[in-house]
Amino acid sequence: MCSKSVVITPRSGLILEGGGMRGIFTCGVLDNFMDREIRFPYTIGVSAGACNGLSYMSGQRGRAKFSNIDLLDKYRYIGFRHLLTKGNIMDFDLLFKKFPQEIVPYDYARYARCEERFEMVTTECATGNACYFEEKLEEKRIIDIVRASSSLPFVCPIAKVDGREMLDGGIADSLPMARAMALGYDNNVVVLTRNAGYRKSEKPTMVPWPFYRKYPALRAKIRNRNMHYNSQIELIEERERRGEVVVIRPERPIVVGRMERDLDKLRALYDEGYEIASRINFL
Repeated sequence: MCSKSVVITPRSGLILEGGGMRGIFTCGVLDNFMDREIRFPYTIGVSAGACNGLSYMSGQRGRAKFSNIDLLDKYRYIGFRHLLTKGNIMDFDLLFKKFPQEIVPYDYARYARCEERFEMVTTECATGNACYFEEKLEEKRIIDIVRASSSLPFVCPIAKVDGREMLDGGIADSLPMARAMALGYDNNVVVLTRNAGYRKSEKPTMVPWPFYRKYPALRAKIRNRNMHYNSQIELIEERERRGEVVVIRPERPIVVGRMERDLDKLRALYDEGYEIASRINFL
């Protein structure tokens, strides 16, 4: 990837893809941005992108990396034992209670003071539609939103925001560039967690009958998620070819899985994110 230049204007947006533990790439990108004091008027994050984006918005450099590597090493918070004992493949009590309250406390005051906008994406179970939440003041609601955005289908329980049932934002809107543009942010940087040319299988995702029987719209959205994701990627790549968006992505095929627990792989992907972001010239 050659060096690229970005002029940050009042219409600049930063779009953060999810991808589970592949989001460690985004941690490297955002730590580089924080080291250089790079800020965007508007940022939107999905799932892991929402988690990592929160630490970026509060200016807590290294916090997201600590969560994804050091905390994983100590507590092993991902695995089927959590699914069997708590009905969740991740230890959400650790990630969304103990971590932000005790281990590396989240700086809610600094987040509340920041002038830039930050949205997090969830998927509403009843409608299957994407919901875009912006919250800086109510601490519990911030956690409710990011937890819902990160609640993967099938392996995490349904979460609630404002009493409404929600799941992972990536189901309905994995790459919310259209959302940014609808709000007037058309000078965007997109951080992807897959290498160039990646596409999901075009086959519909099977939704076993026991899952989400009360939510036919959600089931349909999950079935069609792969095709929707691919169409979003194609739009981003077309705008990238025309020079209308800057895309930061891994250069090598990804060897880190969504639920990766190999710390060496995670560290390497973090370093790659940091190094690639360092090549971007901000003007």
